[in-house]
Amino acid sequence: MNSKNNFNIFFKILVVLLPLFVFPQKEYFPTNEGVKVVNEPYKVFVNATVIINSETTIEKGVIVERDGKIIDIGKDIEIPRNSIIIDKKDKYIYPSFIEASSSMSIKEAKRLTYSTRSALYGPSREGFYWNDHILSDYSAYLDYKYNSNQAKELRSSGFGLVNTHRANGIHSGTGILLALSDTSNENQRVLSNKSAEFYSFSRNALSNQSYPTSIMGSMALIRQFFHDLEWYSENQANNKDYAIEAAIENSLLPKIWNSGSNLNFLRALKISKELDIPFAVVGSGLEYMDINTISKYKNEFIIPVNFPEAYDVSDPDLTSKISLGSLREWNQSPSNLYLLEKNNIKFSITSMGLKKKSDFLLNIRKAIKRGLSKKSALEALTINPANILKQEGITGELTKGSYANFLVTSKPIFDDKAEIYENWVLGVKHTVKKENKTKEKKNIVENDTLKKEQKKPYKIDFVPVTFPNKAYGNKEVPKQQNLIIRNTTVWTNEKEGILKNTDVAISNGLIASIGKNLENNNSSLEIDGTNKHLTAGIIDEHSHIAASSINESGHNSSAEVTIEDVVNPNDISIYRTLSGGVTTIQILHGSANPIGGQSAIIKLKWGETAENMLMKDAAKFIKFALGENVKQSNWSSYSRFPQSRMGVEQVYVDFFQRAKEYGKKWENYNTLSKRQKSKTPKPRYDIEMEVVWEILRGERHISCHSYVQSEINMLMKVAESFGIKINTFTHILEGYKVATKMAKHGAGGGSFSDWWAYKYEVIDAIPYNGPILSEAGVTVAYNSDNAEMIRRLNQEAAKAVKYGGLSEEEAWKYVTLNPAKLLRIDDKVGSIATGKHADLALWSHNPLSIYAVAEKTIIEGAIFYDYNNLDAKILDNEKEREIIITQLKEAKKGGAKTQPAPVIDKRYFECETIDIVNENIQ
Repeated sequence: MNSKNNFNIFFKILVVLLPLFVFPQKEYFPTNEGVKVVNEPYKVFVNATVIINSETTIEKGVIVERDGKIIDIGKDIEIPRNSIIIDKKDKYIYPSFIEASSSMSIKEAKRLTYSTRSALYGPSREGFYWNDHILSDYSAYLDYKYNSNQAKELRSSGFGLVNTHRANGIHSGTGILLALSDTSNENQRVLSNKSAEFYSFSRNALSNQSYPTSIMGSMALIRQFFHDLEWYSENQANNKDYAIEAAIENSLLPKIWNSGSNLNFLRALKISKELDIPFAVVGSGLEYMDINTISKYKNEFIIPVNFPEAYDVSDPDLTSKISLGSLREWNQSPSNLYLLEKNNIKFSITSMGLKKKSDFLLNIRKAIKRGLSKKSALEALTINPANILKQEGITGELTKGSYANFLVTSKPIFDDKAEIYENWVLGVKHTVKKENKTKEKKNIVENDTLKKEQKKPYKIDFVPVTFPNKAYGNKEVPKQQNLIIRNTTVWTNEKEGILKNTDVAISNGLIASIGKNLENNNSSLEIDGTNKHLTAGIIDEHSHIAASSINESGHNSSAEVTIEDVVNPNDISIYRTLSGGVTTIQILHGSANPIGGQSAIIKLKWGETAENMLMKDAAKFIKFALGENVKQSNWSSYSRFPQSRMGVEQVYVDFFQRAKEYGKKWENYNTLSKRQKSKTPKPRYDIEMEVVWEILRGERHISCHSYVQSEINMLMKVAESFGIKINTFTHILEGYKVATKMAKHGAGGGSFSDWWAYKYEVIDAIPYNGPILSEAGVTVAYNSDNAEMIRRLNQEAAKAVKYGGLSEEEAWKYVTLNPAKLLRIDDKVGSIATGKHADLALWSHNPLSIYAVAEKTIIEGAIFYDYNNLDAKILDNEKEREIIITQLKEAKKGGAKTQPAPVIDKRYFECETIDIVNENIQ
């Protein structure tokens, strides 16, 4: 055959195939290149196994495509004229996958230099929301530029559509729905330039506006934004706000929240429930840890498959530093999707978080080996994300009228050896891997001595989840029991004093009876208390353990934030604190600002959720602070008011007066008739002012960080001028100088026992401070403010005997009954009396002794710490470590990728800890 004939044949083939590779222009586009011809042929795919969706498969199916849509699909259908027949015999056709949350093809927001020590308070944009981290007006389309390399990566993993956005800001604005078609033009490729609204806990990288600096600040900002949205939409505002108007315009769009961590995942769900907005929440891949909590929510979930790589355990020293929690995550994460499915939790799968997109299908197949059904896997990649994006009917399954987005594979797609040959997007073919036309020859290299050593297959057995899922976690959350503690010395903290050889019966979480030789009428578990001491559980009025953030330092008042939002139930300090006989703590906001955030009173129920740790019906508190921290003596910041102790006073006067006026507005409005309200502008709901107004109404109580007597006097006078009292001065190391004034005011004191001279503000501190305050009639408690001291508060109480000559009973009240009084929960806890909560500690010796060990710590009748079981827990942990380390060695031999052992330093919070922006502290 001569070259001329070859050319003619090539040209004819090119003419026939050209429509496969060139997407037609829109029919209304003008042409200036001769006679306009409309001759778009049909493409007809035949003989493939067509997977319509997870429920329906057609053998030797037929798909008719034209103009990027499926015109017809089935088995015995009429093939239209002007068709190109494409034979896919022995192939499988699946709907292309849908990525519900991505940032592909969107220009990244480059972070500006930011310092929490140098604050900027105002927004940088005029006419928009008061906070720069709310970017509801932003459209990702503004920074969109199609990235063919990123598209190729995603197509190779099976994706045809991507919902992409700029991951920047607490409200990140709107995303775009993008078809991954390289040959299409933009008006075809961009299926929606407003596909969804996106949210996160992360700040706007393009702004140095200081607020918020913490997770709890982000949550408060979101709440306030939605309050403002409602208020503005009712035409109450007298100004234009383009950010709010954009949010109103986009109110019907799907809403997606990128949470960033397992605890933040639960926080996003909490916000969703509060606001009654069905956010689709992007998870962390660790949802199996909180499966019981998650199953209570009806949200859509978008779950990553970014399983941790195996750890290199070849170095014993480095291996010893890998936490059991990290080892478990490697072992358990691939089972996450299976456990979600098992608990009837619907989810979509995302490629977010993967270092390499090529691991995507590999990890899904790994999840299937762990129990995930292929049906659920396919739904999570197709119809479920289509539902989230409100695109059902036109994508997510192969139906008449849907986009012609489908994969052509060699085998069923979740088979280990399956290859994706083609990914058709909007009817345009994209070759992923060229099909090997040569038939495989079996055993051809069976005896090849140069063949690489075959990797041995390995199997990973799932280790059970504990509560929490880390070292010393419980196999089951401790359950309430009926108990009788026999023949022990009972420190009642009541008028009965200390009772010898006494029994205490517990029923339904309460103290049922106290006496000698009590009858066991309900099959109670009996505990021998002979030669032991039973006390009320210790209560720490001032703690910073069990929290993911402590200070919201962005404003001089952060009354709108609450520690309840950031309780961390997985903090190992909880278990360590239980070993010191502590049952209840108040987690206080830090001392970064004169008016801090709302506190959280929790019971240390190790293994429970954050929500279940919160003490029910507890009084409401807020943190105030005086001194060098709030005037920023050590911050090198000159832009935030106040800069002096005089200024601190004015902050309180200003906020109390504003809250008073705010409350008056609402009182006046609420007295109006329905008709009058319709003609009267509704006051703006302000969370910060609501909380300060609660203080003025006596519904929320102040615990104030304090050192210097002049400031203590000042705050009492300011409070009295507004008709309120300071509930507790905490630290209060110069309290002895103003003891009688505090008693007259009605303030309590939460003090250190014997800390002094650790900074200039405490230069006059003395260890006799507590007893002197007590003698003046002030209720005094010793607290920790420290993750180490909290485990030895029993010994701190003993110092009141040493320095102040208090009786042992009165000294013991410093860490039990007195903090309960300061927290206004002494009707429930703090002493041993019939009807009170069964929050108890059983000690080996007199609890004030340095030899005393808390053998059992009981909360509401459940034993949350048992010293006698400690050795068994340690042994279980060591055995489990050995099992997983052996698995890691086998995985490495089997060819698994490895990573170095992680070095994770525990971060301990104190009053002065400033949260690091965007850090998800676990």
